[in-house]
Amino acid sequence: MEELVKWSGNLLYAAFVLYLVATLLFGGAIKQGQKDRKPNKWGKLGFIVTIIGFIAQLGYFILRWIASGHAPVSNLFEYATFFGMMLVAAFIVLYSIYKVAALGLFALPIAIVMIAYASMFPKDISPLIPALQSDWLHIHVTTTAAGQGILALSFIAGVIYLVKNIDQSTRNLRTFFLEVIMYSIITVVGFVFVTMTFNFMNYEVSFDFVTKDGQQQVVEYTLPAIAGPHEGVIQTKDRMEPFFNVPAFINGKKLNTVIWSIFAGTILYILIRLIARKRVAAIFQPLVKNLNSDLIDEISYRSVLIGFPIFTLGGLIFAMIWAQIAWTRFWGWDPKEVWALITWLFYAAFLHLRLSKGWHGEKSAWLAVIGFAIIMFNFVAVNLVIAGLHSYVSS
Repeated sequence: MEELVKWSGNLLYAAFVLYLVATLLFGGAIKQGQKDRKPNKWGKLGFIVTIIGFIAQLGYFILRWIASGHAPVSNLFEYATFFGMMLVAAFIVLYSIYKVAALGLFALPIAIVMIAYASMFPKDISPLIPALQSDWLHIHVTTTAAGQGILALSFIAGVIYLVKNIDQSTRNLRTFFLEVIMYSIITVVGFVFVTMTFNFMNYEVSFDFVTKDGQQQVVEYTLPAIAGPHEGVIQTKDRMEPFFNVPAFINGKKLNTVIWSIFAGTILYILIRLIARKRVAAIFQPLVKNLNSDLIDEISYRSVLIGFPIFTLGGLIFAMIWAQIAWTRFWGWDPKEVWALITWLFYAAFLHLRLSKGWHGEKSAWLAVIGFAIIMFNFVAVNLVIAGLHSYVSS
């Protein structure tokens, strides 16, 4: 099993490198330009490298499944890598149809960040708890991640549309919120950098703390403790004391991770602004100026048309069936369930506004961005901060 895990890790790393190379190739494709949606040699090469990278990541997924005996989507490391793989799969399909190189320039870095983000969490294969020992783990979680990965393409196309069409020479709410999007993406990158730094330093701090059930436990942080666990007492006296302790219903370790992400992302964003002396969105605007806005809008819409029904199956229907089997109830107002419902209602409203009210173009792009923000809140905040039945305990 250890050998399979090692090889699966090597394949995931290979996919990471190949996606990075493909991103650079798509950047070359944009610089060279293309006519009538016919990819130039750089675009063709970028697409081929992307497919090879996807095959490598699929190999990682299969080998890890064989090694663990279950679908590798049971913790945040596995789920994040699968989410990234589904995003790349959706990109491959849509690029085959539309041949837009800019889509690869924006989509593949998101997949790269997802793999890097996943690598910050424990990678060990652990036996499944009884509640997860079901074929519905494979069905529910994989279809949910697939739906979200496709919906992520709608966000990426929406961002491209906004970067192209919003005038960066003015200051208004549109430019402000677009810059907030760029800052949020940089925050994830900042988290990866800071976590890798402290991992390299083998940083670790231990606490005795009291759970919400009143039980004494030990928790280990791999980042300096800004937010300590509930009634936590630090055991490694040579480490920094936390600035505050969280209430019992909040996971202190996970909240600490979010705080460090925001801090590192802010520093990185400020550095980029100081070096470029312009908004981050303005840096990317020349790369998309020649794109057809209607085509980008169509890609965003098609992504929702495909991703929404898949998410409906995985995030609601299959989830309720499994909940009935595991917990003898279809619905329980667990935070994860609530946000899955919010996600579904939002994208249902997206389609209604698009089809009935004619919300095309910029309005549709903003909706795609908001929808992905809801998905990411569910993925990050609900998993890392808010305790519930669906929290990844191994994170």
